[in-house]
Amino acid sequence: MSQTIPTTPETRREPGTRKPPGPRSLSPLSSASALQRDPIRFALDIWHRYGDVVRFRFLFWPAYVLYHPDHVKRVLQENHRNYNKNFPNMKAARELFGNGLFTSDGESWLRQRRLMQPSFHHKRLTGFGRLMTETTAAMLERWQRTAPGDTPLDISVEMTRLTLRIAGLALFSLDLSNEADMVGRTFTTLGPLISKYATLPFPPLWVPTPRNRRLLAGLNTLNTVVYAIIEERRKQPVDTNTPDLLWMLLSARDEETGEGMSDQQLRDEVLTLLLAGHETTAAALAWTWYLLSQHPEVERRLHAELDTVLAGQLPTVEHLDALPYTRMVIQEAMRLYPPAFGFTRFATASDEIGGYPIPANSVMFLSAYCTHRHPAFWEEPEVFDPERFTPERSAGRPRFAYFPFGGGPRQCIGNAFAMMEAQLVLATVAQRYSLRLVPGHPVEPQVLLTMRPRSGLPMTLHPR
Repeated sequence: MSQTIPTTPETRREPGTRKPPGPRSLSPLSSASALQRDPIRFALDIWHRYGDVVRFRFLFWPAYVLYHPDHVKRVLQENHRNYNKNFPNMKAARELFGNGLFTSDGESWLRQRRLMQPSFHHKRLTGFGRLMTETTAAMLERWQRTAPGDTPLDISVEMTRLTLRIAGLALFSLDLSNEADMVGRTFTTLGPLISKYATLPFPPLWVPTPRNRRLLAGLNTLNTVVYAIIEERRKQPVDTNTPDLLWMLLSARDEETGEGMSDQQLRDEVLTLLLAGHETTAAALAWTWYLLSQHPEVERRLHAELDTVLAGQLPTVEHLDALPYTRMVIQEAMRLYPPAFGFTRFATASDEIGGYPIPANSVMFLSAYCTHRHPAFWEEPEVFDPERFTPERSAGRPRFAYFPFGGGPRQCIGNAFAMMEAQLVLATVAQRYSLRLVPGHPVEPQVLLTMRPRSGLPMTLHPR
């Protein structure tokens, strides 16, 4: 599983007007093909050869890959207004999910962010803690019935099923993990198709290929159901005792105009939250179980913390501050295997980064996977060491040496929800089971919508 990590760039350039180093012989089409085929290997190889700022041609545009935290900070925070999401892959995502927070830009994004931000305040999210632990406990009961002895379960699939159920209940108060549920079944089927189209949006959706027909049929199904739920909810009074996220979004009002969201806006945000709300957390949890299975000393310390703090009880939101090692285990898993391999931005005007001029209309690639392994900021970067996230060892580390949820104004709005969910799920499961990878099973990261194990994670359950 180890990857080659650069220690010193082979090529350096003095600041000024000279172009950054990069693979000059790589054609615009072949660079796109290499990035599509194996983005992990591509990003690591050019980093090792050329250093922290790498230039190449990507289709019709000059492209730059940035690895240094200061350069990431420049794009995501310091000069974020210069770097938008107006890129072909994001345009393809808009065709599928509309103009939600993930895909929108400019004033449209700012208005939606203002509308949605109160719904994701930490105090409002804590009400979902019990939902998360009870849903996880129900999964454990199913495991006990259906996976006795050495029967392996694909933990990647199990975590996806669990987080989809939690997302559905938190959003709609509906169980979307049920095979009989139309939304859950359609969303599960669409996942791989969405991933392939968003990564390579060709041919466009209007071309009636078998893939595109399946995509459009699935989206029509989702639209019918989601719009029906929104219409029904608008007729009902808000249940202030058990509000789900849809209730919160329906009641959201713009502070300046007093306007709420249209049905179209609600649909776009709901589908985006469904996707991001289960895919990313499922990926983070799957990699966490894999890493724990390979590092029994970390698992022992995790178990010790859980046994001391919880004493066999289901965890609650109130326990989270008393479970710092549990949180650090998740943070370290997301350092090594960030759910989002990277982030793409488009430069609207010229800039300067790392002493190099960045022309307007450039594509900017930021690789969280690589920056999280930067040897200048992470000691022994390939080692799974949760304690690197203690306050003492984190002191002085640049903010953007670690950005699994992005950063700056466009940092993922659901990051607090995701971390709370991951910590509660990990604590609930690890109290009862140790998980062990089936011997000899190959584990290799694959970049789709999120970074997932290419061949799944068959694991056996070992009661504690």
